[in-house]
Amino acid sequence: MQSEQKERDTCYVGIDVGTASVRAALVDQFGTVVYQAEQAIQIWEPQPDHYEQSSDNIWTACCAVTKKVVRAAGTRCIRGLGFDATCSLVVLDKQFRPLTVNSEGDHGRNIIMWMDHRSGSQVDRINGTKHKVLSYVGGVMSVEMQPPKLLWLKENLRQKCWDKSGCFFDLPDFLTWKATGVPTRSVCTLVCKWTYSSDKGWDDSFWKEIGLEDILEENYAKIGNQVLAPGAAIGNSLTSEAAKELGLPEGIAVAASLIDAHAGGLGVIGADVKGHALPCENQPITSRLALICGTSSCHMGISESPMFVPGVWGPYYSAMVPGFWLNEGGQSATGKLIDHVVRGHEAFPELQTKAKARGQNIYTYLNNHLDQMKKPGPVGLLAADLHVWPDFHGNRSPLADLTMKGMIVGLTLSKGLDDLAMLYLATVQGIALGTRHILETMQTAGHHISTLFLCGGLSKNPLFVQLHADITGMPVVLSKEVESVLVGAAILGACASGDFTSIQEAMKKMSKVGKIILPNHQDKRLYDKKYQVFLKLAEHQREYKAIMAAI
Repeated sequence: MQSEQKERDTCYVGIDVGTASVRAALVDQFGTVVYQAEQAIQIWEPQPDHYEQSSDNIWTACCAVTKKVVRAAGTRCIRGLGFDATCSLVVLDKQFRPLTVNSEGDHGRNIIMWMDHRSGSQVDRINGTKHKVLSYVGGVMSVEMQPPKLLWLKENLRQKCWDKSGCFFDLPDFLTWKATGVPTRSVCTLVCKWTYSSDKGWDDSFWKEIGLEDILEENYAKIGNQVLAPGAAIGNSLTSEAAKELGLPEGIAVAASLIDAHAGGLGVIGADVKGHALPCENQPITSRLALICGTSSCHMGISESPMFVPGVWGPYYSAMVPGFWLNEGGQSATGKLIDHVVRGHEAFPELQTKAKARGQNIYTYLNNHLDQMKKPGPVGLLAADLHVWPDFHGNRSPLADLTMKGMIVGLTLSKGLDDLAMLYLATVQGIALGTRHILETMQTAGHHISTLFLCGGLSKNPLFVQLHADITGMPVVLSKEVESVLVGAAILGACASGDFTSIQEAMKKMSKVGKIILPNHQDKRLYDKKYQVFLKLAEHQREYKAIMAAI
């Protein structure tokens, strides 16, 4: 009993930098989130497809939320600190000061965000090289990765930025540098977003071929030549300056970081499922797919040997779970798409008013409204003739086509709340059908996935979760701790502290199964039909492009 109390009193801090906010959590050795805090961060959109942030603004927010959770720790012993963040590009000058990424010359805005699409022509040229490193990103590099962003800076901001640059960080690695003063990079960020190979390092020929030969200077000093596995301790410990800014005790261990989606995968995929009668019970962890769903969604599948999946990123070795290869599918806009569709509808003010009157959030109200609208049969039948292709921000997987656009088929002149509810339903269906498309592509390439493990903000929406179960035909496991990304970040800190011998050991102890949602198999025929339409939408869109290209 005394030993268990000591474990409860031992805690780790996980800091998660998402697209629009920073969160910190105090997590104990059993994976329980004891306390958490959140603060919004700024986003600038100076022109279409340009999204920027400030590293100073983000670090200030990290310090504010961490101080709050540390105050809540009381007498608990904090042993380690882990960071995760979006895979955005941070640019610093030769004195490690923020450096502008915009034509206005605003040095405060020194981050090109992950969802920024300004480098579309650069990524097209990079993909045109057909260089061998592209085989490890699904055959086609994404505009969300860092090489096209670097090439854009060189070609468009040579004097204002490129010639003055001293360091380029992926945001998770910038945070560990701020905490330790050591410019170490994580295997996760470099392998997933920069074309680094965990066994061979950088490929000189790639950078030379795409016109970034200057990156090779001083053994790749600007983009990283000190690389550690996620969860490994960086340097000696947290610096005294960072400890003061964060409100943490000096001397605690700081872990090599993860991209935010990968932290979510780490926090959910290793849970012990014994006794839950799931198809993945007594099966290897490779039978599980972690789905991290927030502003965008990421689909994380691991394998013991490398699998090359067309249009799906990877295979990446040890990028999430050490010793396993990772394939990462994804959808560029999911939570953002749902908000865009709902808030842009003419009936949105009515929805807001009615939801507020009932003391509900808008999505709880919409879910209840759909239940009231439905006739005999599944709620999904309400959108039987309304179909959404969800790539309003391009297709990340499995088509890997930045030029894909959103499509809605089946609109009427209706503009009331019922119409809004059905459009919301069809949008969520479209997102779940996109997950099925990614899953089937991964299965065809050799993955054997039987169970989905969901986390992230959208996993709190019962309709979103149930439709993913119904449309894929697989059970969905929700984590006991909804904030699995924060648990994943804390797992990193736990490993860096030395309290666990491996990531796998920490995952097994700190990840817990919560609710399990089973598919409604009676809905299979409906969603098989909708999936046929879904695939036709992509086919037709490409036909339309070909017709218009002949102008």
